[in-house]
This record gives sequence, C-alpha cells and structure tokens, in this order.
Amino acid sequence: MSLWSKLFTLGRAGAHDAGAAVVDRNAIRILDQELRDADIAQGKARDDLAGLVARRRVLENDVKSFRDQVAKYETSARAAVGKGDMDLARQVAQRIADLEGDVSLKDPQIADMRAAEENIHQAVAATDRRIETLRREVEVVKVNESVQRAQTAVAASGSGAGAALGSAADSLARIKERQAIRGERIRAAGELEDRRTGADLDEKLRIAGIMPGHGTADDVLARLTAPKITPALAAPGEPLQIEQAAPTPSERELRNLDD
Repeated sequence: MSLWSKLFTLGRAGAHDAGAAVVDRNAIRILDQELRDADIAQGKARDDLAGLVARRRVLENDVKSFRDQVAKYETSARAAVGKGDMDLARQVAQRIADLEGDVSLKDPQIADMRAAEENIHQAVAATDRRIETLRREVEVVKVNESVQRAQTAVAASGSGAGAALGSAADSLARIKERQAIRGERIRAAGELEDRRTGADLDEKLRIAGIMPGHGTADDVLARLTAPKITPALAAPGEPLQIEQAAPTPSERELRNLDD
C-alpha cells in the first residue's frame, strides 16, 4: 500500500471518528427526528390505505350494479323468449354475459384488495405500537440524560467545593498556629519581665501568705474577734481582767433599730 493510500485511509478514519462523535453528541435529537420521520411515513401509509379502501369500495359498488343489471336483464330475456322474440332475447343474453364477465374480472380484484388492506392495516398497527414503544424509550433516555447531566454537574461542583473547603481548612489551621505562637511569645515575654522585676517572687510569697500587707479575710476576722486586754484596770497583784468584745448586733436587731 502506498503512502498516499494510507493517508487517504487515515483521513477516512478521522472523518468517521468525527462523524461518530457528532452523532453521539446529538443522539437524542437524531432519535426525535427519526420518530418524526416515522410518524410522517405512518401518515402516508394511512393515506394509501384509505385510498385502497376507497378504490375497493368503488369496485364493490360496480359489481353490485352489474349484478343488479344481470338480474334485471334476466327477467327481460325471459319475457322476450316468452313473446317469441329470440333476437331480442339473444341481445339481452349477450348483455348479461358481458356483465357477468365484468363481475368475474372484478371479484378477484376486490378479494386481492381486501387482503392487501388487511396486511397494510396490520403493518400500520404494528408500526404504531413500535413507534409508541420507541417514543417511551426515548423519553426514558431523555430523563436519564438529564439526571446524569445533573449528577455530573453536582459531582463537578462538589469536587470544587471539596477542594475549596480543604483549602479553607488549611488556611484556618495556619491562622490558629500563628495565633498560638503569638500567644506563647506574649506569655514568655511577660514571664521574663516578671523575673527581671521580681514580680514572680512576690506572687509566690503572696500565695504562700508570707507577703506583708496581704492578709486574708480569716486573718481580719480573727483580729476583730480577739479579746482585748486592759492592763490599766488591773490592781497590783491581781490577775488581768480580760474585756470581752461587745457582741456584734444581729441582722434582726439592726432591722428593729431601723424601724
């Protein structure tokens, strides 16, 4: 095979692939058009069937008319024979023979047309059923195509959203890490400053209760409720008198005083 022949074959293959791709992309539209073409063909078949039925009925009317004429001419021929007019009777008989010949010719045609009508009617009905089945299948294919397109769009948007969420999560993690590092730096700077000024040692003394000027509430209550010693009132050689602290008025007594 020559080089030009191979290139020509390659071109035909490329054209076939391109054509197949176009057909695949427009398969639904092609199906719709094929169904429309089938409907048009069915309409023409019905018109042809109607025309065949009309011609058959015309022939049947002709045959009926011929038979009616045969019956009439038979009566006339008998009358002519009865009168002895054999020439007239022969003419009438010839007419009857011609009519019967027409009937014999057209009866088989009518039978053939009836058979053709039945075959065409069955073919049209079968094609109608097939077209209806194809139309339902096309509708199903259209719905599936729409659903799959929607699923593809959702999957694509979901992938994009997943990637965006992943990027946002990474950004959030980096922000938290920077904030944690900044907080530790601030805490470390404060600890270094407390060590430099001795504030950390003062805090330890305060927690231990050793820091002066930092008494607790229990210390204050103990001081307020401690008994007072009055050495000036004690006589020489006598024991010291301990003055009891005046009791603190209760809440009820204070309320009575207010009233």
